[in-house]
Amino acid sequence: MARMNLQKSAPEIYQAWIDAELAIRRGPLDATVRELVKLRVSQINGCLFCIDMHATEARKEGETERRVWHLNAWRESALFTEAERAALEYAEAATTLGPHGVSDEIWAAVEKHFDEGQRAGLVAVTAQINLWNRIGVPMRLEPPEH
Repeated sequence: MARMNLQKSAPEIYQAWIDAELAIRRGPLDATVRELVKLRVSQINGCLFCIDMHATEARKEGETERRVWHLNAWRESALFTEAERAALEYAEAATTLGPHGVSDEIWAAVEKHFDEGQRAGLVAVTAQINLWNRIGVPMRLEPPEH
């Protein structure tokens, strides 16, 4: 059971997060890349609510079951494009933020595959899903029954 309903407890703040989410969705980043990043970051952070939501959203955007299954081991899978790999590498580095943050090599791959607006979208979606995960995990959000 969830510890708190932030939508009810802090409606203005929650609405600001929703507005940011909607702006990201309207942005130039490809919907498939957006949902793959959300799903992969949620896997890293262990947010069951977001894993469930974004696996469902990815499939609605046309993602295949097989690619969803492979996502946790995307480096070993031949099913992802170079652009998707660059986005996933960036998302993982920005999520885990080791002692050196996001390396120049990782960022160069992002620059190679995405224009400036798409890069901004990638940065934004990665930050935003980390925010949602940091709400979902401590609040113990559970996915709805499908």
